[in-house]
Amino acid sequence: MKSATEYLWFETRRQREYLNITPQVEEVVRKSGIQEGMVLVSAMHITAGVYVNDAESGLIEDIDAWLEGLAPYREGYRHHRTGETNGDAHLKSLLIHHEVIVPITGGRLDLGPWQQVYYAEFDGRRRKRVVIKAMGE
Repeated sequence: MKSATEYLWFETRRQREYLNITPQVEEVVRKSGIQEGMVLVSAMHITAGVYVNDAESGLIEDIDAWLEGLAPYREGYRHHRTGETNGDAHLKSLLIHHEVIVPITGGRLDLGPWQQVYYAEFDGRRRKRVVIKAMGE
């Protein structure tokens, strides 16, 4: 079995931001030479997430509004007693989750017709990373 590991680094301009990282994941798979297997894409921070969905701006706005409705930015989170002010970002990360696994078939990501891989940042404006690990034959 072969494997390849690469890291993507981000420093978003906004507190919450959604970045389509499908091209970067595709490039890792291409360089790996893996024809059949899977690729793990995982945010390495507890206030970020990775998900697969449509690359449509209205949907991205809907996802952001949904997350903000469930875990609004506000004072009063118990986590803030530690001196942090990002309790909502931790909760949003739990809702989106921190990783996805995508099949590799014929040397390419085996995504549905509208599926794209996204990095979701909930506590931005500082340096964070994602690990991409392709595994297979």
